[in-house]
Formats: sequence, structure tokens, C-alpha cells
Amino acid sequence: MRSLRHLLPSAGSLIVFEAAGRLSSFTAAGRELGMTQAAVSYAVRGLEEQLGAKLFQRRHRQVLLTEAGERFHADVSLGLSHIRKSAEDLRLQVSGGHVTLAASTAFGSFWMMPRLQQFRDALPGIDLRIQTADRDLDIIAEGIPLGVRGGVPGHWPDYHSLPLSDEEIFPVAGPSYLAKFGRPETVSELATHRLIHLEEPYREAPNWDEWFASAGTSLHNAERGLRINDYALVIQAVMEGQGISLGWRHLVERLVASGLLVPVTDHVMRTGIGFYVIWPKNRELSDNARKVRDWLVAQA
Repeated sequence: MRSLRHLLPSAGSLIVFEAAGRLSSFTAAGRELGMTQAAVSYAVRGLEEQLGAKLFQRRHRQVLLTEAGERFHADVSLGLSHIRKSAEDLRLQVSGGHVTLAASTAFGSFWMMPRLQQFRDALPGIDLRIQTADRDLDIIAEGIPLGVRGGVPGHWPDYHSLPLSDEEIFPVAGPSYLAKFGRPETVSELATHRLIHLEEPYREAPNWDEWFASAGTSLHNAERGLRINDYALVIQAVMEGQGISLGWRHLVERLVASGLLVPVTDHVMRTGIGFYVIWPKNRELSDNARKVRDWLVAQA
């Protein structure tokens, strides 16, 4: 049986092919790779001869992938991206490097940002990268060491987890709104005010109906009020005096302490779930990632 060394094209020719196919130009590929146009053309021609297939249609000042070339280019691009990601992970494990934390925009904005100076003071040698997304990322597939996720750890069998906060929810308003419309003292009085609704597109989140139900009542005219699908914008609207929203304690507690938000009514909804820092079971954390994880948990 022939070895892979004889069956597979060289890594160099695949890198040249990927660049030429992506840029549709031997000249542009050469510029990117620090090669001449002739060297790129020679490498591609050798690859075509080795595979026995035409990969490009040569046109004036442009090359286009053939049907076979498009299929091969998709596989080569995917394979090289996985190799590059794996190499970067190995390099980071050796050098320390940065640590990426995947989280919601709300967590990044309201929990992490106010603590960044504390983080720098505690871990000055670590370059933290916060990667936010509309939905919970698959950090195993993305090659991200740490994430913050809300829910129940039993639902994440592929991850270790440590708690950051219980889910506690109470209404908050801005001082300008309360100065204009007054502070609702009871749940029934709150129902008559201008409410701002979070319409979370991907992550499950309790809504006003559920909050009022937890207080033993129901919300009439539940369809009324401003609706926003991003929690950071919800809180901005509240601080601008546009209405009253639900506040997640771990996200709004610093805004409450600074007077930018004011809790209204005494009822707090406790869902029984929590927010956790998670990391994959299938690979070891780097020393720096462990330090970031431990710092996050110490802030809880």
C-alpha cells in the first residue's frame, strides 16, 4: 500500500492552490504568499498533473475554479483551517498567549467591562479576548477554552462548570423615568406602567408574563410596550427613561449601586437555574485559562 506521503500533494502546493482559488488570481496569490506569478502557476500546474484533473480555467488576468477545482478547494480550505486552528492552539499552550472567553453581549457589557481593570490588576500578563455572539457558541468546535452560559449543568455533558451567579430577576427603572411617572411600589401598580420587553431570539429568558406569574398575578395587555431583542439595548433604553425592564441581578447590580438604575417593587423572581463558567472536558486548559476561570469564579 502506498503511503500518504506519495498519495497526498505537498502542503506547499495546497497552500498555493487555496490562495489562488480564493483570490481567483495567480498574481494576487503570489503577492499574498511572497511568490512570483510564475511560481504560483508552476505549483498549480504540478498539482493538476499529480491529481490528473484540471483545477482552473485560465482567462486573461483571471483564473476561475473548474467544477472539480471548486470541490477540491472547499475540502482543502476546510482542512487547512483545521490545521491552522490546531497549530494555534498548540502554540498558545506553549507560549501562554491570550485567553478567549465566549459570552453574551450582555455579560460582556455589564458584568465583564466594569471588572476589566480588576482583571488587569490581578492577571497583568494575560491578554483576555471576549467573544460575544447572539447565541451560545459551541466552544469545543470553535476551539475556545472558556465560556459563560446560563442554564443547568446537567444539560451540558461535554463541559465542566463552576457557578458564577443564581438567576434572580427584578424590575428596574431609570431615575428620569421615576421622576416623571413616579415609582411603582406594588406589583399591581407596576402593571400600569410603560414596560420594556426583551425578545431574546436564541437564549431562553423569562419574560414579563412569567415574572408577574411568579408574583402571583398576571399582566394585562401584555402586548403593549417597547420590544427589543438585545439586552444591552434594553438597559440603555431604561437608563434613557423609556420605561421599566426586567433586571438580572448579576448584570445590573453595579448599575443599581451607581444610581443609574433603581429597583422597583420588592418582588424578586428566582428561577432555580444559574450562570456558569464552562470549559470542555475533552482538552486540558492552559495555565492562563485556568487562572482566568479561577478569577471569574472568585468574582461571584
